[in-house]
Amino acid sequence: MLRSVEQRAVAGSGEDPRVSELRAAVSRLRRELAGHPAEFPDRAVAEDELAALDAMAISGVPEVPRLRRSLLLIAGSIGSVSALAGAVTDVRKAVELFGEPPGRY
Repeated sequence: MLRSVEQRAVAGSGEDPRVSELRAAVSRLRRELAGHPAEFPDRAVAEDELAALDAMAISGVPEVPRLRRSLLLIAGSIGSVSALAGAVTDVRKAVELFGEPPGRY
Protein backbone atom coordinates (compact mmCIF):
# COMPACT_ATOMS: atom_id res chain seq x y z
CA MET A 1 0.00 0.00 0.00
CA LEU A 2 1.30 3.47 -0.89
CA ARG A 3 1.61 5.97 1.90
CA SER A 4 1.00 9.69 1.52
CA VAL A 5 3.89 12.13 1.27
CA GLU A 6 3.13 13.12 4.86
CA GLN A 7 3.89 9.62 6.08
CA ARG A 8 6.88 8.65 3.94
CA ALA A 9 10.37 9.21 5.20
CA VAL A 10 13.35 9.94 3.01
CA ALA A 11 15.12 6.64 2.47
CA GLY A 12 17.80 6.10 5.07
CA SER A 13 17.35 9.45 6.83
CA GLY A 14 14.05 9.15 8.64
CA GLU A 15 13.34 12.78 7.70
CA ASP A 16 9.87 13.81 6.59
CA PRO A 17 10.07 14.49 2.82
CA ARG A 18 8.13 17.73 3.30
CA VAL A 19 10.84 18.95 5.65
CA SER A 20 13.49 17.93 3.11
CA GLU A 21 11.71 19.90 0.38
CA LEU A 22 11.36 22.92 2.63
CA ARG A 23 15.03 22.85 3.61
CA ALA A 24 16.12 22.55 -0.02
CA ALA A 25 13.86 25.41 -1.15
CA VAL A 26 14.96 27.66 1.72
CA SER A 27 18.61 26.88 1.01
CA ARG A 28 18.20 27.76 -2.67
CA LEU A 29 16.49 31.07 -1.91
CA ARG A 30 19.09 31.96 0.72
CA ARG A 31 21.89 31.33 -1.80
CA GLU A 32 20.18 33.33 -4.53
CA LEU A 33 19.40 36.18 -2.16
CA ALA A 34 23.00 36.26 -0.90
CA GLY A 35 24.23 36.42 -4.49
CA HIS A 36 21.79 39.10 -5.60
CA PRO A 37 23.67 42.37 -5.97
CA ALA A 38 20.81 44.79 -5.39
CA GLU A 39 20.04 46.11 -1.95
CA PHE A 40 16.38 46.66 -1.15
CA PRO A 41 14.71 48.01 1.98
CA ASP A 42 13.31 44.72 3.32
CA ARG A 43 16.23 42.43 2.49
CA ALA A 44 16.97 41.90 6.20
CA VAL A 45 13.35 40.84 6.78
CA ALA A 46 13.66 38.18 4.07
CA GLU A 47 16.98 36.95 5.45
CA ASP A 48 15.59 36.76 8.99
CA GLU A 49 12.49 34.84 7.91
CA LEU A 50 14.53 32.43 5.80
CA ALA A 51 16.68 31.75 8.86
CA ALA A 52 13.49 31.17 10.88
CA LEU A 53 12.13 28.75 8.26
CA ASP A 54 15.41 26.86 8.25
CA ALA A 55 15.38 26.62 12.04
CA MET A 56 11.78 25.36 12.02
CA ALA A 57 12.64 22.73 9.42
CA ILE A 58 15.69 21.54 11.35
CA SER A 59 13.63 21.13 14.51
CA GLY A 60 11.14 18.79 12.85
CA VAL A 61 7.66 19.31 11.48
CA PRO A 62 6.96 23.04 11.73
CA GLU A 63 3.69 24.73 12.60
CA VAL A 64 1.71 25.56 9.46
CA PRO A 65 0.53 29.02 10.60
CA ARG A 66 4.11 30.04 11.39
CA LEU A 67 5.32 28.69 8.03
CA ARG A 68 2.68 30.70 6.21
CA ARG A 69 3.48 33.86 8.16
CA SER A 70 7.15 33.55 7.24
CA LEU A 71 6.24 32.91 3.61
CA LEU A 72 4.10 36.05 3.51
CA LEU A 73 6.87 38.14 5.02
CA ILE A 74 9.42 36.74 2.57
CA ALA A 75 7.16 37.24 -0.43
CA GLY A 76 6.32 40.76 0.70
CA SER A 77 9.93 41.72 1.20
CA ILE A 78 11.27 40.12 -2.01
CA GLY A 79 8.14 40.48 -4.14
CA SER A 80 9.46 43.05 -6.59
CA VAL A 81 12.79 41.28 -7.22
CA SER A 82 11.86 39.21 -10.27
CA ALA A 83 15.24 37.44 -10.37
CA LEU A 84 14.27 35.65 -7.14
CA ALA A 85 10.71 34.73 -8.20
CA GLY A 86 11.51 31.10 -9.04
CA ALA A 87 13.17 30.45 -5.70
CA VAL A 88 10.32 32.17 -3.82
CA THR A 89 7.85 29.96 -5.72
CA ASP A 90 9.79 26.87 -4.63
CA VAL A 91 9.53 27.96 -0.99
CA ARG A 92 5.79 28.55 -1.42
CA LYS A 93 5.33 25.07 -2.92
CA ALA A 94 7.33 23.52 -0.08
CA VAL A 95 5.19 25.32 2.52
CA GLU A 96 2.03 24.11 0.76
CA LEU A 97 3.17 20.50 1.28
CA PHE A 98 2.31 20.96 4.95
CA GLY A 99 -1.36 21.54 4.15
CA GLU A 100 -3.86 24.26 3.70
CA PRO A 101 -4.30 27.00 6.26
CA PRO A 102 -7.28 26.57 8.54
CA GLY A 103 -10.47 28.09 7.22
CA ARG A 104 -11.62 31.44 8.48
CA TYR A 105 -15.16 31.84 9.62
